[in-house]
Amino acid sequence: MGETGGRVADGGTVLVARPDNAGDVLLAGPAVRAVAAHADDVVLLAGPYGRAAAELLPGVTSVLEWRTPWIDPAPPPVTPARVAALTDAVRAAAPDAALVLTSFHQSPLPMALLLRLAGVPWIGAISEDYPGSLLDLRAPDPGDVPEPERMLGLAEAAGFRPAPGDEPRLRIRGPLPALPEDTGPPGYVVIHPGSAAPARAWPPGRAAAAVTALARAGHRVVVTGGPDETALTARVAGRHGVDLGGRTDLRSLAAVLAGATAVVAGNTGPAHLAAAVGTPVVSLFAPVVPAARWAPYGVPIALLGDQQAPCRGSRARHCPVPGHPCLTDVTPADVVRAVGSLAEVAA
Repeated sequence: MGETGGRVADGGTVLVARPDNAGDVLLAGPAVRAVAAHADDVVLLAGPYGRAAAELLPGVTSVLEWRTPWIDPAPPPVTPARVAALTDAVRAAAPDAALVLTSFHQSPLPMALLLRLAGVPWIGAISEDYPGSLLDLRAPDPGDVPEPERMLGLAEAAGFRPAPGDEPRLRIRGPLPALPEDTGPPGYVVIHPGSAAPARAWPPGRAAAAVTALARAGHRVVVTGGPDETALTARVAGRHGVDLGGRTDLRSLAAVLAGATAVVAGNTGPAHLAAAVGTPVVSLFAPVVPAARWAPYGVPIALLGDQQAPCRGSRARHCPVPGHPCLTDVTPADVVRAVGSLAEVAA
């Protein structure tokens, strides 16, 4: 398999499609900035779970939202009306070119087909499948590389090289809002116990014990979570942590993470948001997907969890191994040591 096609000239409008979760969209940041260095406008096509992250990315001019049936975990039906809603919106944006960003287990071809129907004249993507006339650039799969590098590699293959001095790290737009008063000044540790996929979550009892252990080790601890995770964050925060469950949107969560000395989180969007604001991450990483691809990128990390566990590479949303040993075996003492080691690196 080789590359085919070339790229349109600089300028104009480029559509970048990444209709996944917030973390996936944040990981696309270096590729989006590279496109923005050459285009007049960048339209980011996102799903409902990634829209807020798309609006935080530098270089994005506008955001289109569409719930993608072959990606969404609760996929809507494919109907002519839903397809027309997308193609009409793309036609109105009138992009001169599009990049379809995917992870290794996703095909870009369904999206490329819809973009062709919307009249997009040039489309590039990484594809192992024969694309026929759906792609103008069919880039080879780069293998087991971090997701930001995979997506940036496609942008560069299309001729969108980063602006001089733009290092390939995650970033978001500033300024960020003020911290909630009860967090106190910067210098605390954040624990984010939730995850959209239960297979990637540290057991709540372990997380609650870690809050106590960190507090006893002299750390202030802040616990974060979404509006549907308030019972979880209250349990984890207990008497020793500040409970911010349900009190932050993505931008205010970024401010909280930016004020932390370290963030303790599973393989979930807030871990990538922490990386985007430059905060080290204790990554409680279940190996259902490869850490080489999806570990927090561009910041110091301490990777915890058995990366050779039987669930390795399964992409399971619910742990297929009784007892969830890959993360249950991580102890609060392990987390306290990891936070200390990251503090030494930062110093």
